[in-house]
Amino acid sequence: MIVVADTTPLISLMKAARLDILKPLFKEVLIPLAVYEELTSNLDFQDEANQVKSSNFIKVVTVKEQKAVDVLRRLSGLDLGESEAIILADDSKADVLLMDEVRGRQVAKNMGLYIMGTVGVLLFAYEEKLLTGLDVENALEALKNADRHIGNDVINYALSKLR
Repeated sequence: MIVVADTTPLISLMKAARLDILKPLFKEVLIPLAVYEELTSNLDFQDEANQVKSSNFIKVVTVKEQKAVDVLRRLSGLDLGESEAIILADDSKADVLLMDEVRGRQVAKNMGLYIMGTVGVLLFAYEEKLLTGLDVENALEALKNADRHIGNDVINYALSKLR
């Protein structure tokens, strides 16, 4: 299974202390260089950067189609990380693109990509019996406490799947 990730789901999973579930779920997660830079360049978040750097299941990939990335950025207004993630997912024929931002998800969906957000990853881990219902509830609570922008409707939907 080929999985590509944008920045936000990885940050959110770190905030929920659940980055580790990506390995048993997907074996390997590809991230474009721009996403890696976003995750590791801020000196205020060195603990998170070290988690990314030490994760043996996250593989940094250089996107070859930079012209396509530039065009996508100009047409969509997406940032570099989102644009590279979408182009990498498309070029690699990824099975899943991990992305949370609404505008990026819409662009990716219009390109025919399958998208899963942070909450979707948590629910998938629950379905695969890697997390208990309580684990998912705790992760959702951690995301709310960390001011991750997840709507109440999404949280309520997730909670309804745990029963």
